Amino acid sequence: MTIKIALLPGDGVGPEVLAQAVKCLEAVEETFNLHFIFKEAPVGAIAIAKKGVPLPESTLKLCKESDAVLFGAIGDPKYDNNPNAKVRPEQGLLQLRKELGLFANIRPVLSHPTLLNKSPLKKEVISGTDFVIYRELTGGIYFGEKKLNEEGTVASDLCEYSEREISRIAHLAFKAAKNRKRKLTLVDKANVLESSRLWRKVVTKIGESYPDVALDFCLWTMLRCRLF
Repeated sequence: MTIKIALLPGDGVGPEVLAQAVKCLEAVEETFNLHFIFKEAPVGAIAIAKKGVPLPESTLKLCKESDAVLFGAIGDPKYDNNPNAKVRPEQGLLQLRKELGLFANIRPVLSHPTLLNKSPLKKEVISGTDFVIYRELTGGIYFGEKKLNEEGTVASDLCEYSEREISRIAHLAFKAAKNRKRKLTLVDKANVLESSRLWRKVVTKIGESYPDVALDFCLWTMLRCRLF
């Protein structure tokens, strides 16, 4: 089997991390009789330096023509420390999410016994931790309308979610929960945000289709006492 993989090392430690990931994939090739075709392209600050934009058309084209995208890291302090920068590395990542429909960020959180002593959390707190975070990636404040008044003294970022955006990530989370501990917690700020109240409404309705999954809710300020 031949699989095309787009390599986007990006900035900072990205190239270093990606190089090690490719070594792992080369071991997979040998073990499972696969053939990976790797093609590299710039994204982020390095792309701005080379092409003037954080996500060049050639990079996007490569991603769309590939079976998978292996992404390193993105960002540069010179942009972080310049509030007047109009073009930023992170814009490339957000555009890539939108163009490829990458709406689900899936983050497993495990505690490994051999690493417990390295954790800043107490061993008895972190031991046995095993949960997965599903985060919606193409809606919300990152993608909402942004405004700055003429004087440059008032700014706003619109946090907007649609029922469709909430529904598709919620279904993924419920399906995953069915194959794990059959428990799902929605973490939000429904006590003050209208968008969070929509999340609760939509997720509660979807939960009726998954009667074997226990659904509860947690305000993010209480996260420390609920996720474990």
